[in-house]
Amino acid sequence: MERELSDEVIVVGGGVIGLTTALILARSGRRVRVWAREPAARTTSAVAGALWWPYRIQPEQLVGEWSLASLAVYEGLAEQARETGVRMVEGVHLGVRMDELGAWAARVPGLARTDAGTGAALAARLPLIDMPVHLGWLRERLLKAGGLLEQREVTDLAGVPASVVVNCTGLGARSLVPDPAVRPVRGQLVVVENPGITTWLTSAAEHAAESTYFFPQPEGLILGGTAEEDAWSLEPDPRVAAEIVARCAAVRPEIAGARVLAHRVGLRPARPAVRLERQLLPGGRVLVHNYGHGGAGVTVAWGCAREAAGLAFPAAA
Repeated sequence: MERELSDEVIVVGGGVIGLTTALILARSGRRVRVWAREPAARTTSAVAGALWWPYRIQPEQLVGEWSLASLAVYEGLAEQARETGVRMVEGVHLGVRMDELGAWAARVPGLARTDAGTGAALAARLPLIDMPVHLGWLRERLLKAGGLLEQREVTDLAGVPASVVVNCTGLGARSLVPDPAVRPVRGQLVVVENPGITTWLTSAAEHAAESTYFFPQPEGLILGGTAEEDAWSLEPDPRVAAEIVARCAAVRPEIAGARVLAHRVGLRPARPAVRLERQLLPGGRVLVHNYGHGGAGVTVAWGCAREAAGLAFPAAA
């Protein structure tokens, strides 16, 4: 077993939640290592769309504050879009009304009702994150702040040799904690050559298994999507892919003829509510849980990371 260092933190999990949490801790002067089973490019985070919006995540009151904290960070990062992968992009949420949203919505700059010709809709200029670029930026910022990254698989959180352990394992928490409340919500996407679309659009009921959305990203136009509960397959379904393209083309006909570039599948780590709490381990060690963010890990990443850091070191919060 490695020598235990009293001031060391090991963050387990290398997706957007793990890397953001590790970066916050490293910037506060902590010695931080990230243990991840696989590189960030192979995590669910890398597959995300990824538009800032509290989607399929609870509890609403806390989520609102975490989301707004993250929004403020992304607005700043968008000033260096090429390096950070964050851009502020205009778009429309179809079928969404302000009075159906939590109190957080009134604090989103520019979020307003619009006439989309199809009923209720909200227009906004929101962060749209190119996840491969952003994950790379998080990794480089962490290394620059003195953090370390190691590819290691953890089978026992209590056995991790550090005074503070932060569990950011997402869906992996189902077996690692173990926590059967964590369940996969399968999302399938299609990436096509962008026919010239510069704005995003979503039409997604909170608990529907199918949705319609498109996000213009540098590598192409991302089309979605699905939200299949308790589905574990990572193989793209050709029939589902065709249906996704058809739904998006019904909104923007030029999508119908766009060349398909890639198919993607990710498993959102859903839970009735995010688990963000402090747990004491034998010997006075601390375990902080930060998982169960469903379809909004990117949206709440910075807010949750700050709270997790405060739970890890309450006196310094």
